[in-house]
Amino acid sequence: MERNKRIVAPLRNDMKLAERTKEAGYRRIRQTLFGVESFIQRQVWPARLALVAAGLAVVILLGAFFFRYGSKLYRDWHQTRLLQQAGSMLQQGRFNEATRTAREFLTQHPDSLPALYVLAETAEKQNLEEAISWRGQIARLRPKDPDSQLNLVSAALRFGKLDLARKALDQIPANDRDRPAFHVVAGWLACAEGNFAEQEDQFAAAVKKEPKNDLYQFNLSALQIHSSDAQKKANARENLERLSKLVPYRTGALRALLNDAVERNDLSAADDYAQQLQMSQEVTFGDYLLCLNFYRKLDEKKFRPLLERVKPFAEKNPSDLASLMEWMSKNGLTTEVVRWIEKLPAKKLTSPPTVVAVANAYANAKNWKQLERWTRKGTWGESDYLRLAYQAFATRQSRENNPDKFDKLWRDAERSANGQPERELVLARLASKWSLEKESEQLWLHVAEDPPLRREALDGLHLLYREDNDTGKLYDVLRRLHESSPNEAPITADLARLGLNLETNVDRSHDLAKEAHGRAPNQINCAVTYAFSLYRLGRSAEALGIIQGLSDHQLHDPHAAVYTALLLADAGQIDAAKEYIAAANGGIYPEERKVLDEAKTRISSASVAQSPAVSPVPAQLNPTPASTPSP
Repeated sequence: MERNKRIVAPLRNDMKLAERTKEAGYRRIRQTLFGVESFIQRQVWPARLALVAAGLAVVILLGAFFFRYGSKLYRDWHQTRLLQQAGSMLQQGRFNEATRTAREFLTQHPDSLPALYVLAETAEKQNLEEAISWRGQIARLRPKDPDSQLNLVSAALRFGKLDLARKALDQIPANDRDRPAFHVVAGWLACAEGNFAEQEDQFAAAVKKEPKNDLYQFNLSALQIHSSDAQKKANARENLERLSKLVPYRTGALRALLNDAVERNDLSAADDYAQQLQMSQEVTFGDYLLCLNFYRKLDEKKFRPLLERVKPFAEKNPSDLASLMEWMSKNGLTTEVVRWIEKLPAKKLTSPPTVVAVANAYANAKNWKQLERWTRKGTWGESDYLRLAYQAFATRQSRENNPDKFDKLWRDAERSANGQPERELVLARLASKWSLEKESEQLWLHVAEDPPLRREALDGLHLLYREDNDTGKLYDVLRRLHESSPNEAPITADLARLGLNLETNVDRSHDLAKEAHGRAPNQINCAVTYAFSLYRLGRSAEALGIIQGLSDHQLHDPHAAVYTALLLADAGQIDAAKEYIAAANGGIYPEERKVLDEAKTRISSASVAQSPAVSPVPAQLNPTPASTPSP
């Protein structure tokens, strides 16, 4: 034990000593480290201060940079996102949201083409007239881009702004006018102006440029199926047969083919087209009316049951009911319409389309008392101006025939139309149909001030003045027609010939006659007018050459026969001239009657000159022979 104690005690002492030594070492190390740290702090602090100051400067500069440019980057990102959203909304059919988003972008960037494109597209898809304004701004920003101009023309045409459409089309440079898209748009403008010859030329030019484009082929074929040219008609029929097998054009092609077959009285083909049309997914009630046209020609026994089956179908929709009544009235079934009206429930006859169709049926049936009773029933909504017009006509046609009452009611109808060209157009049509000359003239004159309705109004005035033989007003109307449709050769020829007959603007008339012939040398009206112009200029041989190049069938038209007789008589072809004198005796105009009298005078003079002198006087006193008229 003692021995163990002696051994342990030194060990403990050694351990204590070791711990003290270790502690002292730690203290020295800590002191050393503290000294080093103090040294470093004393040496590095000025550099650290400089670094901190530099860092702060960098932060301040970066802050200023991001404050200045970061907001711009954000705005650019935000605006780009707005455009993307607007485009996406447009694709999804969310038109109101797309419009609102594009307008928000446009407030910051008034000349943003993408935003304007979105606004134009959304307006067109919603059939809003403001599309014209957006397309106009795009065209202003891209004046040399033909597509932007063509889009503006299309928008203007859609909303009847023909003057604007023509002006925009004229802005397209000459080197861009041979593109198919230009010809198509120009064709639709010609159609809106009533210039169907120009429309056909433009559509044909588009097809020539892209013969494999089915849309262009359809446009041209649907037009040429009505052509008087047998070859064009046959080509159109063949194309439409092909297109009727393609889904996008199937229904339109079948409609055109059915109409053509009915006109040609090809009942077997019409039956086939009618069956196909009725099975089409896009068939409309108007297509059923086309089929009724056919079945009425095909077999009266089959037509009657079909008509009775269509009636209940039409009764479900006021617009269809009115359409069927109008169709029946136009096809000589007015009496049946009146009987049908008496059987129909009153509630089916109260909507504006139907109530007008009923009034029209009574007017066509000349049932004036019933028409007067019908038009006294309250108001017809937006069609109340028609109620007043029909009531005025019933008053005029009744036994009482009170002119003052008629005048008051008709004035009320015009006031109710409220100066709206579309309503005035309907009133003008009725006034012309009812032979109300004074009323129709005033209405047509008003309607003629509206570009999209101008052509029909001028045509209405042309017909009115032609029937009245008011050549002064007629010449003015033809002049306006020519101004609105300068490329329409028949109108140009009419204006030239009337000017030559009236001796009005003679030099200009000669120029117009030549222009019309240059555009349509084979059109009978243009050819005869130019021949008459050459005759008046003393170039009779050239005039006769033009006449001799036309078919006998064309020249036997009463109006053409007048000028043919004159030119033949002038050339001394008396027998041939007499034949055309006979052909011209019916249905010619007063100014043409003077030309015909001139031809008869020449025939009489030539006959006297050619006859052997038979005189009771002695041979030595023979009279002076008659002279042959010089060409």
